[in-house]
Formats: sequence, C-alpha cells, structure tokens
Amino acid sequence: MAERECRKYSITGRVQGVFFRASTAEVARDLGLAGYAVNLPDGSVEVLACGAEDKIEVLQKWLNHGPPMAQVEHVDCQPVDDPAPSGFTTG
Repeated sequence: MAERECRKYSITGRVQGVFFRASTAEVARDLGLAGYAVNLPDGSVEVLACGAEDKIEVLQKWLNHGPPMAQVEHVDCQPVDDPAPSGFTTG
C-alpha cells in the first residue's frame, strides 16, 4: 500500500472566480484524496492534499493547468505534517 502524505500548494494566476476550488475538489475526491481548497485574500488559492503519493502527483499535475477558465501562473508545493482532514472541502 502506498504511504500516505500531505502537501500544501499555493496556486497563483487567474484562479479565483473560475471554478478552481470546485474543480479541484472534484478531481481530489475522484482520486480519493482528503484536504481542502480555499481562496486567499491575495488572489491565490491554497490546496491541502493528503493521501497516496501517486494520487497526489496526479492532482499536482492537474493543478498546473486547473479548469478551462483558469490561467495558472505558478504552483508552489510544500510537504506538511498536518493531520489530514476527513474528506475534501472548499472554503
């Protein structure tokens, strides 16, 4: 079984008001990941993804493009030790 890990992402560009959080949650849930996607005051989106490393890698690749209306400029990734929430939420 793959080891469970958590990664926190900061995504910048045109990522608010383009269904980025909802689309991220849908992809993450389909992959069986736990975490969240939230808008930040600076216009970026923060994503916490916890689960199997191979599934997180799939989400990370998706985050580099996002939904059709998004224009992702940069994705920063940091491993975190925070306990994973249950399910995947948007805030």
